[in-house]
Amino acid sequence: MSDAPTNQSWGGRFTESTDAFVAAFTASVGFDQRLYRQDIAGSIAHARMLARVGVLSEDDCAAIIAGLEAIRGEIERGELVWSVALEDVHMNIEARLTERIGDAGKRLHTGRSRNDQVATDLRLYLRDAIDAILAGLRSLLGGLAELAAREAGTIMPGFTHLQVAQPVTFGHHLLAWFEMLKRDYERLVDCRKRVNIMPLGAAALAGTPYPLDRPYTAQLLGFAAPSANSLDAVSDRDFAIEFTAAAAILMTHFSRIAEELVLWSSAQFAFIDLPDRFCTGSSIMPQKKNPDVPELVRGKTGRVNGHLVALLTLMKSQPLAYNKDNQEDKEPLFDTVDTVIGCLRAFSDMIPAIQPRREQMRQAARRGFATATDLADYLVRKGVPFRDAHEVVGKAVRLGVETGRDLAEMALSELQQFSPLIQDDVFAALALEGSVAARDVLGGTAPRRVQDAAAAAQGWLADLTGAAAP
Repeated sequence: MSDAPTNQSWGGRFTESTDAFVAAFTASVGFDQRLYRQDIAGSIAHARMLARVGVLSEDDCAAIIAGLEAIRGEIERGELVWSVALEDVHMNIEARLTERIGDAGKRLHTGRSRNDQVATDLRLYLRDAIDAILAGLRSLLGGLAELAAREAGTIMPGFTHLQVAQPVTFGHHLLAWFEMLKRDYERLVDCRKRVNIMPLGAAALAGTPYPLDRPYTAQLLGFAAPSANSLDAVSDRDFAIEFTAAAAILMTHFSRIAEELVLWSSAQFAFIDLPDRFCTGSSIMPQKKNPDVPELVRGKTGRVNGHLVALLTLMKSQPLAYNKDNQEDKEPLFDTVDTVIGCLRAFSDMIPAIQPRREQMRQAARRGFATATDLADYLVRKGVPFRDAHEVVGKAVRLGVETGRDLAEMALSELQQFSPLIQDDVFAALALEGSVAARDVLGGTAPRRVQDAAAAAQGWLADLTGAAAP
């Protein structure tokens, strides 16, 4: 067996040291040390509460707080040497605290367990992460709303099945992205409510005999309330799964947006130019300008989806309460947070800088018989049942396919062979501007509706700021 030191938090039960491989295999300090800020904040609050209820002397409390603040400085300066033998961030900090202040450091763990400690740290960490993601989303949504207002009248083809369907405006399309991401924002706000519950005081699984003031600790740490059940508090990872599920939906939306950016920036579409700083070239083909940033965002969606499956699988067979399996919750969660924040930063910088190629969009909207539905609607207004109008337009489109012309390029006499009700005013309906302007309903693509929707989006964002968004 290895001569590696035994973790003093539990070593009294054991007669031999932990094998070196087992110590390394079971340790989490290599990745959970990023929780040091939350761990120290939780420990300071716990010490203050213990002093408040008389379990800890004021002198010991002051020494603990001063020691923890000094250790935080050591960590941030890169001076603390992390020990695998001490397993995790919690025991490394506690051991260093005892080195600095003596027996008072050993009293800090009164009335708590690493089980409720790590659950508290994770919730504090995730709460901070959600706040950072929400701030990033507000920035991205603001950029989208501003760009949409600017492009409210820019005509482009709308697609279904990636085939030209009807004309829309670029601003309308951007606001569709806005709505997707707005739902993600609201999901994360709602998720944060369930993250913001404090496990500390649940101890190992059954609570503690010490007279803890858990509401006071929750208040110090900014939690909405303490957890209601000690068994659930230490073993629940719903909050991490829920966050990762929301993140997976967000990344799915990012991936769909990224796919359109990749398509639109291609020579085949040429709807937009992406700034050079978000693209790369080829080592062999000098003409290439590759949309690497949206491609990477699209690719990173897979890793977040994988993390969601990993966390669901991690929890699916665990009995209550805490099990060592739960050590595996951190790396998927941490990587999900890092991935989302990185993609958010990329999109927040890139999307407002998109340069639309307006004439190219307009010309593309003229292809594919984008105003065919407008001709059907025109006939309906003349009293033709829609199904009959649909058949008439289908025959006109067939002629267009055979002759290589759009409906608007045909002579009135040609269109009248399909219906005598078609008159000169049909060309106003077949014009791209007429088509988008006709969609003048709430949520429609008419430029004035897009301007209104962009203003409403900006108002919603302003209300968030005014209400001190979480």
